[in-house]
Amino acid sequence: MPSECTPRFLASDNTSGICPEAMQYLLEANQADDLAYGNDRWTARAADRFREMFDYDCDVFFVFNGTAANSLALSAMGRSYHSVICHELAHIETDECGGPEFFSNGAKLLTSPGANGKLTPKGIEALVTKRSDIHYPKPKVVSLTQATEVGTVYSREELLAIRAMADKHDLRLHMDGARFANACASLNASPAELTWQVGVDALCCSGTKNGLAFGEAILFFNRELAEDFSYRCKQAGQLASKMRYVSAPWLGLLESGAWLTNAEHANAMARYLSEGLQALPGVSLMFPTQANSVFVELPPHAIEALKAKGWTFYTFIGAGGARFVCAWNTTVELLDQLLADVKEVLEQSPAA
Repeated sequence: MPSECTPRFLASDNTSGICPEAMQYLLEANQADDLAYGNDRWTARAADRFREMFDYDCDVFFVFNGTAANSLALSAMGRSYHSVICHELAHIETDECGGPEFFSNGAKLLTSPGANGKLTPKGIEALVTKRSDIHYPKPKVVSLTQATEVGTVYSREELLAIRAMADKHDLRLHMDGARFANACASLNASPAELTWQVGVDALCCSGTKNGLAFGEAILFFNRELAEDFSYRCKQAGQLASKMRYVSAPWLGLLESGAWLTNAEHANAMARYLSEGLQALPGVSLMFPTQANSVFVELPPHAIEALKAKGWTFYTFIGAGGARFVCAWNTTVELLDQLLADVKEVLEQSPAA
């Protein structure tokens, strides 16, 4: 990228800063000393807020990042000789450096294809019934990503169908909620309606992608699975000594309602961008825009020209594929700049 170009970030909602509500609570938590290792009033209050928000007496744990949340939760949901069924594009399969396998002491991930990044009951059953001999890692957990890695969402009906298949084969249900708030906003559904009410046993809920600097929450609706989970967190280096700085910003999201308004804004910006891109000749949508991510096919020369102009976005989804992600602070002005630049580079010939 030329040095004179100012980076313009749409690669991920990880690139955004801390939202004002989270920052306010972080500063408040810094006004006085408090107990260490999660015994502080902020952590207790945040956990209670989650229980109120989900209308369920779940067990709540806070960790630093999503890989730790998914890996530790899955390690508690099965044994080393078990397997976890997930979509072939799932983050636990493609982007967590073997973390789930490491923390579970060897449990294997079994992957299934599925349109629009979604697992299906048929795909799950195909892996469960593929083999039943002692040499095959016994399926024990189904892991869903909500919203998916390609920006789509599972409806309640789809989740209930997957739960029915899980019950048929005695499987537990884990949800990777890296963009769970965006799914709630997209479906106009409550957190309860997309989790324990459809049979989810454990949810890993992301704050980082929703306006926090860091911090994820793990919620166990099946509380038996949370037995000794605090020890797992400690052993994995995820027990913050000053836990209030992880949990207090969560309170900023939960008590103000910013967890939802941030997601609604990000989703609205993604819809705006998606509609604008589809109106341009030479641009085609790869997946439905249902949350805060937009996936489009662009000519290779256009992708390179946009990067040269300072735009950051990912192209890991195949030749010609580009992903743009909107966040709590994405503006219409930024997206209009992108749309203008896309239009400009599309009008240029590849040799230009």
